[in-house]
Amino acid sequence: MNAAAPVSTRRGYVALDLGTSRTRWLSASACVVADRPSAVPSGVGVPGWGSAGPVRPIRHGMVADPGACLRLVDLVLRDARPPDGRPLERAMVGVPVAATPSDRRAVRAAVAEAAACEVTLVEEPLAAAVGAGLDVTDPRPCLLLDVGAGIVEIVAIRDGAITDAAALQLSATTGAGLLPYALEGVVEMTAGLLRRLPACLRATARGNGLLVTGGGAQQGKLLHRLHTALRMPVTAAPHPAHATIRGLTRLCLQPALAAGIAARGR
Repeated sequence: MNAAAPVSTRRGYVALDLGTSRTRWLSASACVVADRPSAVPSGVGVPGWGSAGPVRPIRHGMVADPGACLRLVDLVLRDARPPDGRPLERAMVGVPVAATPSDRRAVRAAVAEAAACEVTLVEEPLAAAVGAGLDVTDPRPCLLLDVGAGIVEIVAIRDGAITDAAALQLSATTGAGLLPYALEGVVEMTAGLLRRLPACLRATARGNGLLVTGGGAQQGKLLHRLHTALRMPVTAAPHPAHATIRGLTRLCLQPALAAGIAARGR
């Protein structure tokens, strides 16, 4: 758990980052980011949920098991609800850019059923950019690479929206980071997006550099390989694994900014 800025608001909210490996959240009643493994008991032998082993409802950043996802969100909300019994008024939830409409409906349905409040979906790289302190409303393009345990996404952001994106789903990661095949795939995917940028914007994007977020941002070999291949500045965000949840929290507390972001998850 990492310290975060104290929250001063009377409105009940929860920011929720459902990751393949870890689920992170922050609510109005807390001042630190909390997290837990993205796993729940199997459900065998309900109500005790049995002992057939854990189920991981999130794969490649998407909901693979809606029932298990609902149980995961239920567990999170036991800790996230306001201690005075006030109901939650809104939930801000991250989704991958690559999430399909059906993926987004599954996330929205699970959170809405468990939280019984308004649910807003925000694309995770956009939330990570907000959490890392980027001005996502700037008309000049910026590039962000979000390296998760199950999916890696590279995006170009300008005028409050993701204007181009590519994703690589991961079959496995290790404690040392991306496996060699995935590392090279991420480098090529990032280079491809850079090549697709309009020529009039490419120089500005290069000058702004590439910001890397997610737990994989701490892999020094990845950062070095990106810098060498792209010939541009490559920087890991501070506390990169928490960039998305910090951004979701800021959007909860700044409705005007949230309303100005053109998130396809709405």
